[in-house]
Amino acid sequence: MTRQSEMDQEGSGNETDEGRLEAARQSTLFNQSLEKGFAVIEAFGAEFPSMSLPEIAKATGITKSAAQRLAYTLEALGYLRKDPQTKRYSLAPKSLGFAYRYLLASPLVERANPYLLEVNRTIRETVNLSEPEGLEMVFTARFPSPIHSIVHMPIGRRLPMYCTASGRAYLSLLPDSHVRNIIEASDRVKYTPTTKTDVAKLIALIQEAREKGYAWSNQEYYRGDLNIAVALVDTAGNPVGAINISAAASRWTLDDLRKKGAPLLIEAARKISTSPPTPKALAPFHRGYGIVDSAIRNQNR
Repeated sequence: MTRQSEMDQEGSGNETDEGRLEAARQSTLFNQSLEKGFAVIEAFGAEFPSMSLPEIAKATGITKSAAQRLAYTLEALGYLRKDPQTKRYSLAPKSLGFAYRYLLASPLVERANPYLLEVNRTIRETVNLSEPEGLEMVFTARFPSPIHSIVHMPIGRRLPMYCTASGRAYLSLLPDSHVRNIIEASDRVKYTPTTKTDVAKLIALIQEAREKGYAWSNQEYYRGDLNIAVALVDTAGNPVGAINISAAASRWTLDDLRKKGAPLLIEAARKISTSPPTPKALAPFHRGYGIVDSAIRNQNR
């Protein structure tokens, strides 16, 4: 059996995230109160930086009394803050702890960081790690260009799979049926004049990435931003994320970026998937995250 036919068989029964969630809701183990609490936290953002209780209730689809209980509890726990004059709620700095703990606990982020830094120093352009979530890729590590970045991309930023090199690289290692499901389920907005939205063309680009070992994107989400990416796999060969180089079209042609950057990414991806970094390579990151300080404190107790 070929690898592609194995992938097709593995992906034939894929469910959507919504389908899995709906199935989980039928279980007696599912905690609806916890779901509602997270829904309140996730309702805040650029569009709704602060909200009143009626606005929280409307945004999350819960009753005003439920919104009041959840907001009060989240404020007491330190995840929300309440303005004493306006009575409006907003996220408190403690809410960042969820993301910070993920960065501390993620084996993939820890393994990738030293190799991403090495690529960043070699090519002097922005290098990222992203992981799949639904129809998007979530950026979980980033090393900015020392020269100039096209756009600020904070950790946690989500971009669509269909129009990004990282998404296409990740999709290239999925079964064809799963790829088509994701592409067809995506909104496929034309963010720039060069954004590819046709399903057949997108699938062809993903097939090309599968054959070449890397994917590319030419200013398809941000104008002036060129991207190439390589998928990351676990020990079983399953895709778990992607690493990419983001470079300015004012400094690079796409052909030059592909020629110079693709070999660097392919080698970095191989190392991330097969070669754990040395303690010396990890030391700067451990110090930055406070892991070394915590270990020293525990030793001195």
